[in-house]
Amino acid sequence: MCRHLAYLGPPVTLATLLHAPPHSLVRQSWAPADMRGGGTVNADGFGVGWYPPDADQPVRYRRAEPIWGDPTLAALAEVTTAGAVLAAVRSATVGMPVVATAAAPFAEGRWLFSHNGVVAGWPDTVTGLAGALPVRDLLTLDAPTDAALLWALVRHRLRAGEPPADAVAATVRAVAAAAPGSRLNLLLTDGRTVVGTAAGHALSVRAAPGSVLVASEPLDDDPAWRAVPDGHLLVATTTYVHTDPIAKES
Repeated sequence: MCRHLAYLGPPVTLATLLHAPPHSLVRQSWAPADMRGGGTVNADGFGVGWYPPDADQPVRYRRAEPIWGDPTLAALAEVTTAGAVLAAVRSATVGMPVVATAAAPFAEGRWLFSHNGVVAGWPDTVTGLAGALPVRDLLTLDAPTDAALLWALVRHRLRAGEPPADAVAATVRAVAAAAPGSRLNLLLTDGRTVVGTAAGHALSVRAAPGSVLVASEPLDDDPAWRAVPDGHLLVATTTYVHTDPIAKES
């Protein structure tokens, strides 16, 4: 299991999201509140993606080490400001590699993607879904992991022109059918909209005027945090937050 978050709103330093809150993502890496049997710490790498002003694509910083042990991140986070961020800390499934390219966020163009969970019966349960992808996509996966394959499945739908919420929901439905018991909490953003799923694990959202923060676990005790019901899809912008059952066809 992993922990992840996505933020949209007025520009803030990365430290405001990663380090400053009492239950920040860094704290969640070694003291998560709710791993649901998926490990005890998130020490197998981390990644941060953010959108510089007027940039065509986000910037990513990914490492294979624990987020608390990186010698550069704290200083980088204090001076880097962004109005859209996706970050994650990783707890690798046994047998999957611990390398920087296995850490979320995965990316293409303006898209950033993260997975918190596990595909049950990996890899045998999803060979049929993987086989429907272009061979080139399989040969160029960031890493031989369930999260990287989930990104490839979502990305394939995005490339085909599916709206992001439909692409995420359809991928979760397909993987859940092929691999029952999977935990499929996904986050996808283009820096303007966040699409997330609560599917087998917790997800919370905190909306305020002009901003929205989505996270595996609330970063503080602000009463504005709301749990996304299990089995639901979240679509959020700085002015709009909506949830629908994942099982609902668009």
